[in-house]
Amino acid sequence: MDIDKKGLKVVKPGQLSLIQDYGRFGYSHLGVTQGGPVDDYAYSWANYLLGNPVNCATIEITLGQAEYEVLQPCTLAITGGDLGVTLNGVPINNWSTFNAYQGQTLKFGLAKNGLRSYLAVVGGFNVSPQLGSCSSVTRDKLGGLTQNGLPLKGGEILSFSPHHQQLKPLSLTFRFTPNYNLPLKLRVIESYQFANFSSESITRFYQQPFSVSQYIDRMGYRLTGGKIPPPKGDILSEGIALGSIQVPPSGEPIILLNDRQTIGGYPKLGCVARIDLPRLAQARPGQAVQFIKGDLAGLQDVWCQWARFFGY
Repeated sequence: MDIDKKGLKVVKPGQLSLIQDYGRFGYSHLGVTQGGPVDDYAYSWANYLLGNPVNCATIEITLGQAEYEVLQPCTLAITGGDLGVTLNGVPINNWSTFNAYQGQTLKFGLAKNGLRSYLAVVGGFNVSPQLGSCSSVTRDKLGGLTQNGLPLKGGEILSFSPHHQQLKPLSLTFRFTPNYNLPLKLRVIESYQFANFSSESITRFYQQPFSVSQYIDRMGYRLTGGKIPPPKGDILSEGIALGSIQVPPSGEPIILLNDRQTIGGYPKLGCVARIDLPRLAQARPGQAVQFIKGDLAGLQDVWCQWARFFGY
């Protein structure tokens, strides 16, 4: 091994492995979306367990089947979906930190619970930022290891600063670890063109069951199993917030996530509460979804408590 090559080597990138910090903000007026972890709950815990400052770069691993070679001793954390992680064949507890040593192999299997896992290292991976963030957004060709938004490739090396390893692993208590396979109940903040939808459409929206379709990615989740008649007439294109629920002519709602377009012209019922989006981002096709009217003040309070805890 080249003594100058230190860090974590990508042996197999899996189906989709992306560098993500908390995201890129303040550029939506230029058509640049935020990026960042779609499950920011798991991302935040990965850094918190290691004592990292907020906004450290991690790897978001979707659907598993990835493999990494450890090139220098380190302490890592793994959170999010259960992808059956092993270190030299020994299972690693999810939602915990662990020590790894030079020459060991870290492997991710198929997803057992959820879709995405977050791998963090003490101090974060050393990745140069673009527009204030190293988050990978493929459609914007920004961020990532090579600053073009592309996923990680085999043979690439993610460097990190040498550090003292933790004396003992830290794990998150079961009280705070979500079961991503449960049906989803998403709280809604009614806004945008909500008043333009008919009473029949609104009744359908809240009462009929939906399920996650196969058309899901970091831009958004399309739901199926029910349809909402959109209001008639055209609307002007406008800015799109995280979690917006847009209703295209098909009537199947789409919930927009981190890599969404910055403007759009479909009518929107409102937004899914920010605190509920991490659960959606881990949902698999076929999972049941129900919408519930949310209390704006209460949801803002919960979000502020969450943000203060992690230091945002």
